[in-house]
Amino acid sequence: MFDFLKKNKKPEPIFEILGTDMHNHLVPCVDDGSRSAEESIECIRTMQQLGYKRMYITPHFQFPRFPNDEDDIRQRYESLKKTLAENGVTMELVGVAGEYRIDDSFAHRMETSRFLKIDDKYVLVELSLHQQRMGVEEVIFDLHVKGYEVILAHPERYPYFNVHSPMMEHLKEQGVLFQLNVLSLGGFYGEGAQRRAFDLLNAGWVEFLGTDMHNTMYAHALCDLSHNRKVRKALEKYQFMNSTL
Repeated sequence: MFDFLKKNKKPEPIFEILGTDMHNHLVPCVDDGSRSAEESIECIRTMQQLGYKRMYITPHFQFPRFPNDEDDIRQRYESLKKTLAENGVTMELVGVAGEYRIDDSFAHRMETSRFLKIDDKYVLVELSLHQQRMGVEEVIFDLHVKGYEVILAHPERYPYFNVHSPMMEHLKEQGVLFQLNVLSLGGFYGEGAQRRAFDLLNAGWVEFLGTDMHNTMYAHALCDLSHNRKVRKALEKYQFMNSTL
């Protein structure tokens, strides 16, 4: 069924330098990511071929589109771990976290402090891909007051931001860590996101790289990207925090 690897070049393990992927959607059937355990297995096996050794899985928490519950996600994650072991997949699943959209429901989540965290301290948040939201700096401040460290997912994908945006500068001043989608470096999300991705790298504003793997189409794109010399040079040139997770 999933035979794309047979039709393309063998993936190169260029992501060994990172070791850990900390953003993907491979818990099946909970968001717009993997649609089955079989698809998750294929994606994770591909990630191993690309050099990844460890991973956190980070399903969407976005009301009302993805009204996920932390307890249910934990159960589904444990079920996936069992299925991977039964199929001989040796990738180390370090934990399950979440990608939390800062939206109208976020204030309630703050009150209950129900967050699935990366490395038991990082809250991965995302913004709308279409329009800028007011009050983001206040949300970040409140998260820090509660003792969380904040990672902003794929800042290069927000068309209303660039390295000269006052709000982006303010977020860095607040201590927000930035996670770039590695596929942005190859133009997967368009030229604008690709340009912003390299601008952020050159500014020294990127702490983490994530695959944001959703399905086998993303796996296919990552295999192609593993032969991209510009991406390989970026991995060698810049220092990332993935290996600390």
